[in-house]
Amino acid sequence: MANFNRVILLGNLTRDPELRVTPKGTSVCQFGMAVNRVYRSGDETQEETTFVDLEAWGKQAEIISKYVNKGNPLFVEGRLKFDSWESKEGEKRSKLKVIVENMQLMGSRGDNAGQQGSGNYAPAERSSSPSTSSPSAPAPSGDIEEDVPF
Repeated sequence: MANFNRVILLGNLTRDPELRVTPKGTSVCQFGMAVNRVYRSGDETQEETTFVDLEAWGKQAEIISKYVNKGNPLFVEGRLKFDSWESKEGEKRSKLKVIVENMQLMGSRGDNAGQQGSGNYAPAERSSSPSTSSPSAPAPSGDIEEDVPF
């Protein structure tokens, strides 16, 4: 049987990210996100909020803890992970969370909009000059050779 475990969320952080470092030196960041769903029920507009726990590792964890705060929007792609444990009182506990695999910071340019994070992303790689073109802008005309790798 085939399996597919993929989550895509766009929401606002419900608390400031908590950055920790494992004994081996790997960064791990835990944070919460609220995702809203607006729908119509008859003539009324209803809103439903879902609260999700997330976890990011490595450079992504460092970027999130440095550039994102409570209330900021964040776009994440990841996978679901089910954790179970036994409490101090002997009760069985469990939690479903999202492990962040890709993310993109959202917001205005002053809030680092469009900065993207992945496993190979580091803040030092950012360009300090703002981009003057957008993906929807038409390509410049003329005899410009493109260096296409395929």
